Amino acid sequence: MSRSPVPVPFADVCDTIEQALAGPFREDVVRELSTSPTVEASLVRLRAALRTDVWAFGDAGLDLARPVRDFDQRTRAEGFHALHDWDGVADHVNPDTIPVDVLNYLIDQRGGDSFDAVVPAVLTDYYFMHVLSLMTLRAWDEGDADENLDRVDALLRLLQGPRGSGQRFCADAETLLLIATAHYEREEHGYDLLLERTRGLNQRHRATIALGHGASMGCHLRFGFEATYGRDTALMRNDNVADYPWLCFAVATLMDEYHRIRQGSDAVLARRGVIESMLNGLSGDARAFVGAGPQSLAAHEVERRRFRDHFLQYQPDLLAEFEACRPTAETYSPLSFFFNFSHNVVKGQVVDTLLWSAPWAVSLNELLSGAAMDEPAERSRMTLATTLMAYARTNPNTIRGRPMPVIVYDPEAGYRAFRLTLRRLRE
Repeated sequence: MSRSPVPVPFADVCDTIEQALAGPFREDVVRELSTSPTVEASLVRLRAALRTDVWAFGDAGLDLARPVRDFDQRTRAEGFHALHDWDGVADHVNPDTIPVDVLNYLIDQRGGDSFDAVVPAVLTDYYFMHVLSLMTLRAWDEGDADENLDRVDALLRLLQGPRGSGQRFCADAETLLLIATAHYEREEHGYDLLLERTRGLNQRHRATIALGHGASMGCHLRFGFEATYGRDTALMRNDNVADYPWLCFAVATLMDEYHRIRQGSDAVLARRGVIESMLNGLSGDARAFVGAGPQSLAAHEVERRRFRDHFLQYQPDLLAEFEACRPTAETYSPLSFFFNFSHNVVKGQVVDTLLWSAPWAVSLNELLSGAAMDEPAERSRMTLATTLMAYARTNPNTIRGRPMPVIVYDPEAGYRAFRLTLRRLRE
């Protein structure tokens, strides 16, 4: 009788990846591929590594086949396909990983171009980003989950550090967790399991997860309200049963942080970020949290009421602070940003980088925030949002029988969402 392979310890996988990211491994990959005459020739060689998780580059190479296969199988068993996208037309999970899908697309678009060092550098980093996102879902398997997430966070900093491609993906391990689970999943039981695990993390990790999920869920539900559900709130609630508990966790956790700030106690998030993400999350369906709760939140009524009680306690001040987040045409606002899934935002950003050989220094977190940036960075953030919308318009999805872009940046729609949300919160 055959035995199941022994799982690779989480810490050992971290050590292996740390050695690769901190050393010359990625430079070795690009240097060895630079002998390829064309983009296609270099990517055919790179694709073998992405598909097998075995990198025969440099003096030592890198073999992640066993841990990636093990982590992916465990993650699939819990309901998530962190490495693979869903094909809505064919109605199945894609056989190749997302980095390979992007690589294949680039061969079609730029295969005949002369070798470009930016291309393998960014795709290599994109591969590692997905491996790290998969690892966030395995943080609870052994040892201390908080410490494991901190370890992944340190690896993410190495990935996006000076030895990398210059491409920014996200700010922290908590956002990697968001990216890993921001896919369509036919079976949704994994979201409840992951939320239960998340509640056991320390305050810093819970708050940081809430910060990203609050903003992302708001963008996601506003997109659904306008595009998928034809402004039918009941239909949206019925079709997002897995999302509402996560949104409730996010806005309640952010409200806990706001309460700590007001009480002068141990908050771990900045006030502006708390306000902005809370407003964004509420913009998806404010009545679900300040009015009668939907059925999907029946099991989370204690948490929902905790949010509501604090909201009523601070209502006049909160409404005044929300006003500072009012969208305008002149400045970037995440309330003007609508999309179906967060991972599509990251993928679109990577595709644009690969097409134009110009890495973006703006991460998903900056797109989910309107925090002030210097003028060049502010222009870059706005340009990225409108660029992603242009791609989405060129390649729309068919929703309710009509072609629709799945990423939108629209200040007028953001202002309408802002006014509607504040009206609901004043009722």
